[in-house]
Amino acid sequence: MSRAEGVPPRDLADDDLRREMQHLHDTRHDVVTGGSESALETHTARMLATEQEFLRRFPADGAPDPGRTREGARARTTGAG
Repeated sequence: MSRAEGVPPRDLADDDLRREMQHLHDTRHDVVTGGSESALETHTARMLATEQEFLRRFPADGAPDPGRTREGARARTTGAG
């Protein structure tokens, strides 16, 4: 990743990584609907690299909500849990 594309996610402090991920998600719609093909490719690569680093550092934050898993859905329909 070139310097023009930002600091590599692995080099960001934890707070900066969280802020960068939020910014990428906040700007995604604008890039998809109004950005050039190049901007979309760059944004997608940055977003994926940032998300991968986030999940590496904060695996518990990336774990699904138990209610959104198959097991959680089954528990809701059977009344268990």
